[in-house]
Amino acid sequence: MKINVLVLSLISFVSFAQKEISLTKSQLKDKIMGGWAGQTIGVTFGGPVEFKFNGTMINDYQKIPWYDGYIKKTMLNNPGVYDDLYMDLTFVEVFEKEGLDAPVASHAKAYANAGYLLWHANQSARYNILKGLMPPESGHWLNNTHADCIDYQIEADFAGLMSPGMPNTASQISDKIGHIMNYGDGWYGGVYVGAMYSLALISDDMNYVVNEALKTIPKESNYYKCIADVIKWHKQYPDDWKKTWFELQQKWTNDVGCPDGVFAPFNIDATINSAYVVVGLLYGKKDFTNTMEITTRCGQDADCNPSTAGGILGAMIGYKSIPEYWKLGLKEAESIDFKYTSTSLDDVYEIGTKHALLNIERNGGKVSGEKVTIKTQIPTPVKFEQSFEGHFPTDKLWIGKNIEQEYEFDFEGNGFVLKGEAYPQKSNAWESRDDKNLKMEVYIDGKLHETAELPTSYITRRNELTWKYQLSDSKHHVKLKILDPSPEYICRMTELIWYSSKPQEKITIGSFGTIKKKTN
Repeated sequence: MKINVLVLSLISFVSFAQKEISLTKSQLKDKIMGGWAGQTIGVTFGGPVEFKFNGTMINDYQKIPWYDGYIKKTMLNNPGVYDDLYMDLTFVEVFEKEGLDAPVASHAKAYANAGYLLWHANQSARYNILKGLMPPESGHWLNNTHADCIDYQIEADFAGLMSPGMPNTASQISDKIGHIMNYGDGWYGGVYVGAMYSLALISDDMNYVVNEALKTIPKESNYYKCIADVIKWHKQYPDDWKKTWFELQQKWTNDVGCPDGVFAPFNIDATINSAYVVVGLLYGKKDFTNTMEITTRCGQDADCNPSTAGGILGAMIGYKSIPEYWKLGLKEAESIDFKYTSTSLDDVYEIGTKHALLNIERNGGKVSGEKVTIKTQIPTPVKFEQSFEGHFPTDKLWIGKNIEQEYEFDFEGNGFVLKGEAYPQKSNAWESRDDKNLKMEVYIDGKLHETAELPTSYITRRNELTWKYQLSDSKHHVKLKILDPSPEYICRMTELIWYSSKPQEKITIGSFGTIKKKTN
C-alpha cells in the first residue's frame, strides 16, 4: 500500500527527525494553496474588529460578518486590510525576480520604497532604510522603538510555506528578512510562525506543530516562556480557552517597548498576539470555524492573528479541505492582484509551490516527476536576543504642544521616547501631505544627540520625534530646536515616555485596605 504524507503524519513524530518523507506535487501545492487562502480568509474575517477590542475579548454575542462575495468586496474597496498578504508578497516577488539567494538589501529596499502605508516596526524600519540605515540595524531596538511589535510575525508566512518540513531553513530566511524590521521577541514572532507553517506542511497534529516549532525559540526569552505558558494552560484548561485568555491577560500583557502600547490597553507586541494565535490553534482542534472564532475573539490584532492561524491550519489540512463556507466568493477573488503588488492568489499558488520545490532540492530533498521527497529537519533554537533590556517604563506625560522653535524638558531615568510627528499646516490627512524634511537638533544634557530629519509625508514619516535609551539612570535635560521653522509646517509633540533601570514599585491593597508597595 502506498503511504502518503497524511498517513506518515500519524506516525510517531520522533520518526520525522532527520528523516525523508514523500508526497506528490499536487499534495504539496494543495497545502501551499491552503496556507495562502487561509491567510486571506482570516484577515478578511477579522478586519472589522482589528484593534477595536483591546485588553478585552470579543464577546460571543458580537457578530462578525461573513458572506458570499465578502472577500472580493474587501479586496477591491478596502485593500489596506491585506497588509499581511502584500507585505509577504513583496518578499516573494523579490525571490521570484532575483532568486532564493536574493540579498537582504533587495528585500529591504523593495518594501521601503513600496507605495503602501506602514506602521510600527515596519514604518520605523522604512524610515531607517530610506535614511541609509540598513538591516539588521534598521530593526534593532536602539534604532527602532517598535522592535518587539508584531510586524514580522504577520509577514513570515512565506518563509515557512517555502520550507516544508525544514523549520531551520525557514529560520535562516527569517534571520535575514525578519531583522529588517524587528529584533528580539518581535523577531521571534516571525521565526515561530515560519516554523509552524513549515511543520504544518508535513504533519496533521496541531499539538506537535505548536510544540515542535517552539524549539526554534531560545528558552530564556520571554517569547518562549509566554508560548510555553499557553501550552501549559491548554493542558490545564483543555475545554475553556477563555481561562487561558485570562491567564495571559494577567501575566503577559505589559508592553515595554512600543510607545503606543506602554501604559495603554492597546498591545501590538508580538508575544501576546502570538499567544492568541496559539490559543486559536490549540483550542480550535483543527476545526476551521472554531479556529477563526477563537483567535479573532482574543482581541487586539484581531485580523492579523486569525490570518496567521488560518494560514497555518490551511497549510495543514490543504486548500481542498477548507470548508466551503469559508471559501465563499474566494474563487472570484483569486485572480485579483493584491494592491501594491503584481501578484494574485492564483499567482502565488504557483510561485509559492515553485519556491518550495527549489528550496526542497537545495536542502537535500528530491523532486522527481510527481514525487517530492523532503529531508526533514530537527528544529534548533535561533540566537538569543532581548530588546529594551534593563529598561522599565516609569511614566507617561501628555504634552500636546507644537515646537515653534525650541522646547525643553527634564526627566529622571535611563531612557525616553518623545511621540509626535511633523505635517503640513494645511492638512494632517495622510493622502494630502507633501514631502518636506523638517530638521530638529536634539540636545541631551547639553550635548548634541542627533539632528533628526522629520518628513512631513505620512508614507516616509518618522514614527517618533526622538528617543534615546541606555542613558545613566539619573536626571536628564533635553532641548529640542527646529532648524528651519516655517508657518507652513507643524512639529507636534504628543506624549513623553521615560524609563528606569529598575522595575517600578507597585501599589497593592492589603487584606484590610492598607496600601502596600512591592517591586514587580
